Amino acid sequence: SLLILYFGSLFHFIEFSLLFVAIMAHRAAARPPPTTDNKKLSGELFALTYGALVSQLIKDFESDEEVNKQLDKLGYNIGVRLIEDFLARSSVGRCNDFKETSEVISKIAFKMYLGVTPTVSNWSASGDEFSLILDNNPLTEFVEIPDDRRTLLYSNVLCGALRGALEMVYMEVVVTFVQDSLCGDDTTEIRLKFVRRLEDAIPDAED
Repeated sequence: SLLILYFGSLFHFIEFSLLFVAIMAHRAAARPPPTTDNKKLSGELFALTYGALVSQLIKDFESDEEVNKQLDKLGYNIGVRLIEDFLARSSVGRCNDFKETSEVISKIAFKMYLGVTPTVSNWSASGDEFSLILDNNPLTEFVEIPDDRRTLLYSNVLCGALRGALEMVYMEVVVTFVQDSLCGDDTTEIRLKFVRRLEDAIPDAED
């Protein structure tokens, strides 16, 4: 039965990963120009699809910590697959430093795929760490976290996606949630820390 549970979880993981990439790419497509109603419908579908994913993971895994890990892995694999689409659509070249990277992430990538522009803030003195502040998180529409699930990082897929995408352009980063408005914090804050420049090698998807 454990083997069946494992392969069932793996199937859902792959299925949702591919579906999620497809939806994100569709949302980023520039043609035809979307109407307000179509944008709203696409956003709701996006949020509900992700909600179904998180619900399935909660059923498959007992602890919030394990669900958080699975969401990060899923996000990583999404980022690895989505970066090619992003580079093709945005025509962004190689960033010269981490500050330029932060602007591309905030003003182009988040806007393209999630329709929001987080604020880049809280730079470290050494310039190797910054925060993305989200006033609006499209993934959390229709969502409330019960008091007994406050350790659940509902949107942890975003951290994994950023990590995977940046590894594909040869940057190793640590990405974590610092604050989450779903859990009662004043805002939603994602922290990115530059670790090192990677050699020109393509990382494998995470199992």
